[in-house]
Amino acid sequence: MKISTKGRYGIRLMLSLAVNYEKGTLSLKAIAKEQQISEKYLEQIINPLMKADLVKSFRGAQGGYMLSRHPKEITAGEILRVLEGSLSPVYCVDTPTCPNSDYCISLTLWKRMKEALDEVVDHTTLESMGLEYLEKEVGNQGKNTE
Repeated sequence: MKISTKGRYGIRLMLSLAVNYEKGTLSLKAIAKEQQISEKYLEQIINPLMKADLVKSFRGAQGGYMLSRHPKEITAGEILRVLEGSLSPVYCVDTPTCPNSDYCISLTLWKRMKEALDEVVDHTTLESMGLEYLEKEVGNQGKNTE
């Protein structure tokens, strides 16, 4: 299974909002610049995230976007499912009415793969990703000054 550009950029967008959560709103222009992603593409990604109530938007001079909940309450799994749909490696894992399910020898493998992926993404919060991001950023700044 491959995560699309939409899913990867969506995680990066949400990570920017998480890192800046305590500072208030952030414009798409600022996120685009920070993450080096097209602002137009971010506009397409932000809409489903708002519909899923993961992001709030604010209008006006100080407007922009903000997470709807604390970063420790939003998981990578929530974001990816909004932007990617099912995270199953194959269609039949999500289709209990598959006529082959009673004797399909590989179904157990696909189910275990999905469970492993769900375990990772559902226990990875934006807060934990943000802390790792900040640690790497500080480490990279030290390398640039040498």
